[in-house]
Amino acid sequence: MADKEYDLIVIGGGPGGYAAAIRAAQLEKRVLLIDDRQDDNGKPAPGGTCLNVGCVPSKALLDSSKHYHHIQHDYTDHGISVESVSMDIGKMLDRKRKVVKQLNGGLLQLFKANKIDFANGRGKLLADRKVEVRPHDGETYTAAGKHVMLAAGSVPFTIPNVEIDNKYILDNEGALEIGEVPERFGVIGAGVIGLEMGSVWSRLGAETVLLEAMDTLLAVVDTDMSRAAAREFKKQGLDIRLGAKVSKATVKDGKVEVHYTDGKGDHTEVFDRLLVAVGRRAASDNLLSDDSGVELTERGQVKVDEHCHTTAKGVVAIGDLVRGPMLAHKASEEGIAVVEALFTGYGHINLDTIPWVIYTDPEIAWVGKTEKDLKEAGIDYKAGNFPFAATGRGLAMGNASGHVKILADAEDDTLLGVQIFGPNASELIAECVVAMEFHGTSEDLARIVHAHPTLSEAVHEAALSVDKRAIHKAN
Repeated sequence: MADKEYDLIVIGGGPGGYAAAIRAAQLEKRVLLIDDRQDDNGKPAPGGTCLNVGCVPSKALLDSSKHYHHIQHDYTDHGISVESVSMDIGKMLDRKRKVVKQLNGGLLQLFKANKIDFANGRGKLLADRKVEVRPHDGETYTAAGKHVMLAAGSVPFTIPNVEIDNKYILDNEGALEIGEVPERFGVIGAGVIGLEMGSVWSRLGAETVLLEAMDTLLAVVDTDMSRAAAREFKKQGLDIRLGAKVSKATVKDGKVEVHYTDGKGDHTEVFDRLLVAVGRRAASDNLLSDDSGVELTERGQVKVDEHCHTTAKGVVAIGDLVRGPMLAHKASEEGIAVVEALFTGYGHINLDTIPWVIYTDPEIAWVGKTEKDLKEAGIDYKAGNFPFAATGRGLAMGNASGHVKILADAEDDTLLGVQIFGPNASELIAECVVAMEFHGTSEDLARIVHAHPTLSEAVHEAALSVDKRAIHKAN
């Protein structure tokens, strides 16, 4: 039997893989998309980690827990009194599952509408751009591609002496399915996942402790922002312990006993549930045959050039498998850019203007360089900042924590970086990304008229502050 032939075979149906497949189909290419994931009923569940057990379901829980917390603690300031508040965890989880299922179904419809061949099963790259396809329902076959894209994503890191069972010791997937509020919730790692999931269960009533091995919180974030965030999280009840290196975790009598060391010595803590959130690694295991021609780095990532070409002719790789930030939107835009470069000769993505977001409350968002980055690079810069507490909209909302910081080149005023800690930071950062993508300056942001009253005025005033001419604060 001859191999099935395609213009593009994509292994991995996450944000990068499915976006690339759809774009190639729009360019009238014959596309095969292979994705392994299934839901609890054995149905195809495309969308990768992001849709199924990452970005989307975690935001559903974050929003549910935020509403619950606000009713309990903030609504009285608005004159709203609620005598009795309860949370139905089962219903919250059902809502999360419905959101995911709806989006799974939407993707399957898109594949059909774009005439993409979809295989629900495992894909493995062989030599000469051939791919072994092992469907969950059906016989194994081989397909051949003029081009093959590797988009298998990432999996959670594990740590020694901490065995994940997703009953008591959880990875990010298990943390999305806790059936009741634990009295004590422990988290190893105070990064993006740790802070977001810690926030969920803290808002719902769990005493939450985060054990972070590094001596600083959110080292990738601007120092001013991480300090402000640390103060706010402490007020919210998150117990973040820095320099805490976990050596062992064991389950005893339905509890998790955690041993860790910090600057003060050895400690033991007992939790009802423990989340391990110490980062992710490329999902390159069992993806490649020995003769595929694709080389991996020492970290297990797929080795690529600046155009995402691997060491095998006609094979490209994107997203969490390769260098750059492990972000869903990076993977998506990278996949589209690579497809366009392959089939039209032109494709663009700027890794320097990819926004980052942490969906705590308040949110943290940033793009470009931090002050630390600029100092280490010896770049002369100027900075402006503005607090949300000085905005009418922030005060009227009752949510005015945090501030905006803008960094610009000292000589030509080009925007170098923007950091936002505050309400709706995930949306506000988009304006700054656009400005940076068009090589804008702080003066450009300062000259744009922003509606009043809005939170975006904080961005406007921060831009004015770069040249010490903010209107609504002392410069």
